[in-house]
Amino acid sequence: MAKSIHGSPGDEPAEALRLGAEGVDAAGRPSPVFPDPPPLTTHGPAWVLAMCNQKGGVGKTTTAINLGAALAEFGRRVLLVDFDPQGALSVGLGVNPHELDRTIYNVLMESDVSAEDVLLKTNTPGMDLLPSNIDLAAAELQLVSEVAREQALARVLAPLRPEYDVILIDCQPSLGLLTVNALTAADGVIIPLECEFFALRGVALLMQTIEKVRERLNPRLELTGILATMFDPRTVHAREVLARVVEAFGDRVFHTVIARTVRFPETTVAGEPITSYAPASAAARAYRDLAREVLAR
Repeated sequence: MAKSIHGSPGDEPAEALRLGAEGVDAAGRPSPVFPDPPPLTTHGPAWVLAMCNQKGGVGKTTTAINLGAALAEFGRRVLLVDFDPQGALSVGLGVNPHELDRTIYNVLMESDVSAEDVLLKTNTPGMDLLPSNIDLAAAELQLVSEVAREQALARVLAPLRPEYDVILIDCQPSLGLLTVNALTAADGVIIPLECEFFALRGVALLMQTIEKVRERLNPRLELTGILATMFDPRTVHAREVLARVVEAFGDRVFHTVIARTVRFPETTVAGEPITSYAPASAAARAYRDLAREVLAR
């Protein structure tokens, strides 16, 4: 039985921001209308998605929290997996990682601890959390000597998949063994990409890693999409970077774009998703649009 997280409610709306003309996305492409997904009569097995980028500060954690909350609004049962020793996902949902007795580290490394022992319920109905803290950093070293070390997370998630519709894994900003574990456990990868030139440089290396994992460890792994984040439509630089990403990756780039907003730091302090903190804000609407688009893929 998952325990409960208590956070602070908030409903202050953010300013609206239109990223493109009607029927056109921020990159100038014709933008299809993604309908609300139909309600589900049964749940599971889960579609596992890894939020992955070896560059830090690109919106992985923000996207995991808010995409998960938006999917839950559409009636999906969602599990968020904090797979970063920094514990940012846990903090963003109002959990103090340093006060946790057991985390996903214990599930990975101790045979007598199950995922159900560690699960926390969030304030978002239908969304649960497997938390993390700095202990997870030790797992990367300890797993090196384990048999089938790349499958450790997949083994943890296997009994949970029938209970959820979507599992989102928030990866650490590196391409180490923990990230390889996440990619081995996943069905798809979402790459949050900051609309800034230097963020583009590491994408080729990340794509190579995804391809190696697909060839050697997880043949079902697919690139679900690249998500442009921290987009400022007022700057030529951001628009040029977005255009280059679309030119390079085409339809693999989501039509939904996540703009810069002061709301995201505020939600971290509040310990809740933007969809409940500022439900009428442009950022909340963007993540609902992303949820529709993800489910349509």
